Amino acid sequence: MPIDVIIPDIFKKEEHIKAFFTLKNDNLFSENRTIRGLNLGFNTDEDPEIIRKNRQYLFDAFDIDTNWIAFANQVHSNRVKVVTSGGTFAETDGLITQVPGLALAIQIADCPAVLIADLASNTIAAVHAGWRGAAGDILPNTMEKLVQLGVKTESCKAFISPCISVQNFEVGQEVAERFPVQFVDEEHFKKPHVDLKLFLKHQLQQAGLHSGNIEIHPDCTMDGKKYYSYRREKEKSGRMMAVIMLQR
Repeated sequence: MPIDVIIPDIFKKEEHIKAFFTLKNDNLFSENRTIRGLNLGFNTDEDPEIIRKNRQYLFDAFDIDTNWIAFANQVHSNRVKVVTSGGTFAETDGLITQVPGLALAIQIADCPAVLIADLASNTIAAVHAGWRGAAGDILPNTMEKLVQLGVKTESCKAFISPCISVQNFEVGQEVAERFPVQFVDEEHFKKPHVDLKLFLKHQLQQAGLHSGNIEIHPDCTMDGKKYYSYRREKEKSGRMMAVIMLQR
């Protein structure tokens, strides 16, 4: 059966880039599973063997060698690693590579994933940018490492994935205070709401990306049934995945 994914518009014309964001695929798998759909997260309440099968199904569908995928063992940090091989990299939430054929993968269930590519230097990045990482400057840290690798930020393109929207991202005052006031809505709700998508776009622009080179997907993961949402489903939530790879 086909897998429903989002192909970022910003990368569709880049023949050397393979990039996608998986949806819940609720009807793909349902029997003998704790969590319906294409759950890709080992950190969920699902049999690890089912997760392995789900991942194999996904990567076979996109002709990606499972030995050539770098995963971040995400801990809501602001740490970024440059990688040259497949495997799971501990204590990090961002991955960068210049190795063709090596895919970078980020798990998502409400937090934004940010995929970045610079074809001039053959460099890609995948970032888990939940509110802790975003407030801790994981994107500026990523862009700094890219510059160190010879990337010119003005030539980069970026995709900000579906994630929790400002309408649904209610936070406490202690979280709101971690963000600039222009990205916190305290007028239209009883409690503060943070606009993660616009904050991340702002950080990318501050790092040198042109506005036209940044795609923000409009969907909210809490709305509808296309996405897993930890805030909506709690422990019953699976994990989606954002993937980017330089074609060989």
